[in-house]
Amino acid sequence: MRSTRTTEEGPKDHPVVEPEDLRPEEPAQRLSWLRVGALIGIVALLAAAGAIVLRKVSSATRLPGRSWSVPYVDVTLTPTYEFQNPASNPARDIALAFVVADPADPCKPSWGGAYSMDQAKQSIELDRRITQLRAAGGDIMISFGGQANKELAFACTDATKLATAYRNVVTRYDVKVIDFDIENADLADAPSIQRRAHAIATIQKERSAAKHDLAVWLTVPVGTTGLTADGVALVKSTIAAGVDLTGVNAMTMNFGSKDHPTTDMLGATKSALDATSKQIAEIYAGQGATLNDAQRWSHLGATPMIGQNDVPGEVFTIDDAKGLADFARAKGLGRVSTWSLNRDGPCSTSFADVMVLSNTCSSVTQDPLQYATVFTALPGRAAYLPQTDSVTVADGQQAIDDPAKSPYPIWRPEAQYVEGYKVVRHGLVYQAKWYTQGQEPSTVLGNPGDMPWSLVGPIEPDDVPFAPKTAAAGTYPDWNPDHLYTKGDRVLLEGLPYEARWTNQAEVPQTLLPVGPDSAWSPLFIVPGEPKSS
Repeated sequence: MRSTRTTEEGPKDHPVVEPEDLRPEEPAQRLSWLRVGALIGIVALLAAAGAIVLRKVSSATRLPGRSWSVPYVDVTLTPTYEFQNPASNPARDIALAFVVADPADPCKPSWGGAYSMDQAKQSIELDRRITQLRAAGGDIMISFGGQANKELAFACTDATKLATAYRNVVTRYDVKVIDFDIENADLADAPSIQRRAHAIATIQKERSAAKHDLAVWLTVPVGTTGLTADGVALVKSTIAAGVDLTGVNAMTMNFGSKDHPTTDMLGATKSALDATSKQIAEIYAGQGATLNDAQRWSHLGATPMIGQNDVPGEVFTIDDAKGLADFARAKGLGRVSTWSLNRDGPCSTSFADVMVLSNTCSSVTQDPLQYATVFTALPGRAAYLPQTDSVTVADGQQAIDDPAKSPYPIWRPEAQYVEGYKVVRHGLVYQAKWYTQGQEPSTVLGNPGDMPWSLVGPIEPDDVPFAPKTAAAGTYPDWNPDHLYTKGDRVLLEGLPYEARWTNQAEVPQTLLPVGPDSAWSPLFIVPGEPKSS
């Protein structure tokens, strides 16, 4: 974030072969059944050994020869990135980053150390958003590790629990591709490398037996001379442990230093990829498989940091992106990712120093999603994913919304919605980007940025219908149309608690949600989908 050598032997002396009629007669020898059995056993063992080598490198024959664009999305970064919405994400497939060890439980997977998988479902609607992306023709890759937290294998020393942690992530999201971003001390930690490799190999076998193949990528730092010694050792150890490794994704970023930044980022990227592709060929040759040029390039990916890199003075420009896309097409690079879609846009005018690294903008002059647009034009897709052309959302969805089955209130044209409010419309969940009233959530405008609603995803079978929490009878007096209420008075209506906003009489508390600001009564209950600040 090195080349295969062949040797040639000179001519050998060949023994003189005597005609059969001049050779002395030798006693005939017969093989015993015991010897025959032994020979058969030896042949079987050699065949099995060969099968193991072939299995380790079998992905060499499965990968397409066209580059696949799969940008990263930082899942836990605020504001939440709408990867499920084609208006915000032109890519079909995205790499969700990062699953790491839970700070409180090293053998429990978490999203960025901030959410458990269940919490991510509730707090950031991750499961629903993944469902929506897939319904539109896209898919996800799950990325483990990263720079900021502890990768599971580094933190969890229990091999059984580690395999369970990886398995739970793979099965929950039903992923076909996983990625391991190995950096920092993890890169040279032999025990965690072995734990990780054995756990992955186990899960791959399980998935294969269930006819759900699992592709595995290793994402590692590189320099202009390719993988570091630790990176080479990591790849070798992973394959040797039985992992069917799909490829190595090179982090083509941060090549220089503060005092000596790299000014030609495209040139440095090409040098790094060329060197790494040769190292990959050597590594596989060591496992008994010879990769041709197309195969070694198909086992390689590239991930630049778009715009400003961590190293001051190193900037990966739009022109660099176009050059890398051309290079990827020419070589048949297996994968091109970017860090990250969250950053694929210009910084606002309030950003004090445009050359300072930001998590939410590129720090360069660009159009929104301009990097993604460059790489999305790459023609390929992983062979294990459907070969669709683009991500789309079906038009004219006319599902009848049933409050008894909806996790959030049904959208009403007369209702006033504040930023962050979630509603259901035609079987889909939407979230308000800003205050809105009367704007149909499913309406598609010419400029997606003008749409006040963000598409979240479909209603799921396991969604719990929303229901405001009632208060126990007697908590407050029942609302009475004949009573004169003053500001602050509290009442119950159909078991729901309300507080008077101003003096009123005979004004019924609203039961249709959300309750507007013109109502005399403010609800004292929270509705699912209602932002806490409203």
